[in-house]
Amino acid sequence: MNEDLDLTPDEFRARAREIEEALAAVIVGQQEVVRGVLIAVLAGGHVLLEGAPGLGKTMLVRTLGEVLRLDFSRIQFTPDLMPADITGTTIIVEDAAGHKTFQFQPGPIFAHLVLADEVNRATPKTQAALLEAMQEHRVTVARVSYPLPEPFLVLATQNPIEMEGTYPLPEAQLDRFFFKLTVRYPSLDDLVDIAARTTGAPAPVVSPVADGPMVLRMTALARELPVATPVLRYAAHIVQNSHPDAPDSPPAVRRFVRYGASPRGVQALVLAGKIRALLEGRLNVAFADVRAAAHPALRHRIILNFEADAEGVSSDQIIDAILAATPEV
Repeated sequence: MNEDLDLTPDEFRARAREIEEALAAVIVGQQEVVRGVLIAVLAGGHVLLEGAPGLGKTMLVRTLGEVLRLDFSRIQFTPDLMPADITGTTIIVEDAAGHKTFQFQPGPIFAHLVLADEVNRATPKTQAALLEAMQEHRVTVARVSYPLPEPFLVLATQNPIEMEGTYPLPEAQLDRFFFKLTVRYPSLDDLVDIAARTTGAPAPVVSPVADGPMVLRMTALARELPVATPVLRYAAHIVQNSHPDAPDSPPAVRRFVRYGASPRGVQALVLAGKIRALLEGRLNVAFADVRAAAHPALRHRIILNFEADAEGVSSDQIIDAILAATPEV
């Protein structure tokens, strides 16, 4: 590993544990979602959180900004939101001498951590305004490009597609998200804990445990972790088997999948596997690390056909079939 990185694996693990514990102190239950958000953030990737209203998605993102001491911005997506409301616009400014000049007014996208709340309630034109920002970490207004601050992370919340007043995200935009995490309804014990915390004394103030430069250092360290060739081939084989025309794809994929995962899928599997290995205190990426990342990394990248929709087959079920059919060799 690069000796120039002033961060050791043990320090990485300790700081990541502090971040996860700080989030868990506010977010009741949802341990899988909290771990998934942590992995995606340390990978420098964007996250799509899907779940019904009221499950704490917005609170999770807001708390993450406080824990990491990042500039936080929230964009509430609505059908009447315009692209300039996100990226900013150029306006005419007059100085004291009466001279008029064009000046760019940055929009809320210019922050380290951007919460795109209910992103699927905006029209496709407005959703597309996020594409360049998510991929290139910059926005272009009036043919002038403006870089976004680093780290730049978009955490978008989404109501389930079948709810009224929503617009499904296009596949090209879904592919820009590192993980898609499903926020599930809390258990009975978690509901009791939520009621006790939110109806009593004010919640304690969250203390920052890291900052932007630390996140960038942790991301750089994770990328330095080596991966054995068999593990790389295993990740690639999983993504290849998500395509219905692949030679080794299982019957469920051939029957229910229209399009498989893109190369960004294998990138997400490998990078998430590296971070999971570091979180577990290991300097080698195992097959189990790749398998653990398969569902959040691929569920939004596998496009199902009409037959799957008619029979109620989910992308998670398809991923289960792919993992069962892909040998660890």
